[in-house]
Amino acid sequence: MNKIGLSFVLLIAMGVGLLALTPAPRAQERVQTDFTPAQEKQIGSLVRQYILDHPEIIPEAVAELQRREVVKMLSNYREALQTPFPGAEAGNPKGDVILVEFFDYRCPFCRKSHNDLKRLIKEDANLRVVYRDLPILDQEGSEPLSRRAALASLAAARQGKYNELHDALFSLPGRLTQEALVAAVRQSGVNEQRLAADMADPALEQELNKNLQLGGNLGLTGTPTYIIGDQIISGAVDYENLKQAIAKARAGKNAK
Repeated sequence: MNKIGLSFVLLIAMGVGLLALTPAPRAQERVQTDFTPAQEKQIGSLVRQYILDHPEIIPEAVAELQRREVVKMLSNYREALQTPFPGAEAGNPKGDVILVEFFDYRCPFCRKSHNDLKRLIKEDANLRVVYRDLPILDQEGSEPLSRRAALASLAAARQGKYNELHDALFSLPGRLTQEALVAAVRQSGVNEQRLAADMADPALEQELNKNLQLGGNLGLTGTPTYIIGDQIISGAVDYENLKQAIAKARAGKNAK
């Protein structure tokens, strides 16, 4: 445990221990803030004994500290996260819960969860999904297919066809290849000449670089990663877990 986490635990333990072992002060009483050496020693003993008697508070306190750090971090990037590249979204644009997905077209777990996300969009009329292409799976020396597919999807968004190409790329069987990318482009019904021209626009590269920077700032290490309310959920998450996370975010928003 780091020093911050340990200090937090000790503060929590001290507060809980003192509350449990001393009567509540009356309204007119002043709370003592300076302690004699003997009192400090007694408080230290109480804190130690409380932690020994209730060791479960340590992981609980650390978990709460981590949750607060995530909430603070997400609040710093909320606007950037929830503002999509024009057209790179699905569901209700005025939905009360926003799910942000970071994904890579080469990612098998992203492919696996694609239908679950489509099902949630269909079932939940108040869900908005913001897609953030995060091409991180290209290997050095190989074709940059993750990045190429991401550029193609953003270019398709300019024709109002982001979701069509997004769906086609994740629906084709097998791994992503140049041939599969071409087939998905044709299946999506985009204007191919315009798509090729838009893929060369530096603004699309800037969007991908922004996503990569956002992912780095948030400490993301893989795809898919979902941002739902104040939750960061990484890895292969199934339909039920995503649905529960959406319900939790909605309940938290309604409680405010």
